[in-house]
Amino acid sequence: MSGLVVLVGAGPGDPDLITLKGAKALAGADVVVYDRLVAPELLDFCPPQAERVYVGKEPGRPTFTQEEINAILVDRASHGRTVVRLKGGDPFVFGRGGEEVLACAAAGVPVQVVPGVTSATAAPAAAGIPVTHRDVARSFAVITASTAHGDGTPELGPVSAAVDTLVLLMAAGRLPEICEALIAAGRPADEPAALVMWATTPEERTVVGTLTDLPTLAAAGGFGPPATLIVGEVAALPREVAGLRSAPASRSLAPRGRTLGSSRLRPFAPR
Repeated sequence: MSGLVVLVGAGPGDPDLITLKGAKALAGADVVVYDRLVAPELLDFCPPQAERVYVGKEPGRPTFTQEEINAILVDRASHGRTVVRLKGGDPFVFGRGGEEVLACAAAGVPVQVVPGVTSATAAPAAAGIPVTHRDVARSFAVITASTAHGDGTPELGPVSAAVDTLVLLMAAGRLPEICEALIAAGRPADEPAALVMWATTPEERTVVGTLTDLPTLAAAGGFGPPATLIVGEVAALPREVAGLRSAPASRSLAPRGRTLGSSRLRPFAPR
C-alpha cells in the first residue's frame, strides 16, 4: 500500500513563519525528512514516535545526494507511511522540490505540496527592504547565485538588465565574483546593495553598501552563508530608516505535543 509524501516549506528561519497547513502536516507525519536550515523547533510538531531523517547538505562534509534523498522518500512512502519532506523556505524556489515530486510520481507515490515563505522575499522584508517600491522599483527577479554543480557564476546579464531589483539566493560564498559579474553585466558600480544573513532568526544581521564595496564590508563584518543579496535602489532603505524600526516580536512556537487538528490533505495522484 502506498503512503503519501508531503513537501512542506519550513519558511526562512523563524519557526513561527511556517504555515498552519505545514504545521498540521508535521503533526500527522510518520516520517520527517529535513534539511540543514530548518528550525529545530519545528520537529516538536511531529509525533514523538515519528522517524526523523536528517539529509542536510553542508559545505565540505559528506552528505546525501539528491538521488539518495529521492529514494528515501519513495521507500518510506511505499511502505504506507506519511512522509513529510521539510525544506527551508519554499520547496519550489531553488529547493529542488520539483525533482522530488517527479521522483515520487515516477514511482507511483502520491504527493502534496505545501508552499512556504521564501527567503527571496522574507529576507529583504526582515531587513526593512521592499523588493518593490512605487517610486523606484516596479519589478524584481529572484536568481540563484549558485550553478547546478557549484562550479561557476551563473549568467546574470539578461535578467540583470531587465528588472529594477535583484534578489540573489546563496550569494555569500561567492560575493566578490557575483558583484563583479553584476557590474560587468551593466549594473552601476555605485548601486545600493545589501546582504542579509540568517534572516528572521535571532542571529540576523544586515550590511548595506554598493556593488563595489559590499564584498569588503561583508568580509570585515564576518558575513557568510546563509545570506541573501539584494541589489537595487530599494537596498538603501535600511540606511534611511535606521533606528526607526521596532524590535522583532517574540517567538511563540506551539509547545511540544500540542494538538493542531487534522489536516485535510488532498494528494494528487501521479500519472
